[in-house]
Amino acid sequence: MSGPKAETSRMRAYVQFLAAVLYFFLARSLASRGAAILVSDPLVPLVEQATLAFMLVFGYAAFGHWLNRQLSPVADQGLGMRPGWTGEVARGLATGWGLALVCVLPLALAGGIAISIITHASAWGWLVADTVFFAFTALAEEVAFRGYGFQRFAVAVGPIGASIGFAAYYAIIQSLVPGSSRASLFVSMALGLVLSAAYLRTRALWVGWGINFGWKASRALLFGLAVAGVNSHSPVVQGDPMGPFWLTGGGFGLEGSWITFFLILLALPVVFRITRDLDFRYNAPVLVPAGIPVDLDAAARAQHEAAMGDAAPAPPALIQIGPASTPPPAQPPQS
Repeated sequence: MSGPKAETSRMRAYVQFLAAVLYFFLARSLASRGAAILVSDPLVPLVEQATLAFMLVFGYAAFGHWLNRQLSPVADQGLGMRPGWTGEVARGLATGWGLALVCVLPLALAGGIAISIITHASAWGWLVADTVFFAFTALAEEVAFRGYGFQRFAVAVGPIGASIGFAAYYAIIQSLVPGSSRASLFVSMALGLVLSAAYLRTRALWVGWGINFGWKASRALLFGLAVAGVNSHSPVVQGDPMGPFWLTGGGFGLEGSWITFFLILLALPVVFRITRDLDFRYNAPVLVPAGIPVDLDAAARAQHEAAMGDAAPAPPALIQIGPASTPPPAQPPQS
């Protein structure tokens, strides 16, 4: 009976995964159109990503509540405020920043980066807005590609299959960006594998969100480089890389560089290392007691009696009966 039941569960999970994918495209379309109507051009990207993140988090929460009877659907997506979640975000941020730095160093040493700094007061205000933009962008990507849909697909095909499938799915979505190339396709796949590993090791989105945010925001805001072909997200620092295309990625940014692909693959063991304790905490099997109550004392006593066997009956106690004493003859009274 367990075989057919498991197969039905996998099929149901696969259908839920397809529904999650369709909802993602619907939410992205609605967020894009709504932002264009609500705000002016400079704020459209920020409002679009904030709206998309909101629609994905609560839309998938509705999926989990109605389709899977989840009592805490937002937390079950991987966004639970569990103890130490801020430390998990910090680990991810440090890893994402380190990954960006490692990718920028070869570029700076081999070709160089011409950097200019803008000190207008308005630029600092836009710096804050762009920081929030990258935070929402990373959150929307993590919920879309490691949240409810990924988790249902993992039930259907297993965690390894889900990681590979969603890495390809993420790469296909990124390949639709103008200016993408074969190198950017492989970079997106490698990044998808790294972020999927972060989720599977921690069963939460916090480490992956930190890596994603640190990877994107560091390149744009600290080094002034283009991110996915857009170089307008660095209002204070403007960077112009110099060097061969395979190293710099050209106008598309480091996502179009082949060296970035290999460096991101090297980040996989780093993710495994920084999540070692979280993997033990959240992936260790839980021992659930089962069976029926047992009286251990009675069981031990019964076992002891069975081992000793039936004891021989004790001989009856001897009772000695003495000879009956004869009373002396009566003496006649003396006169």
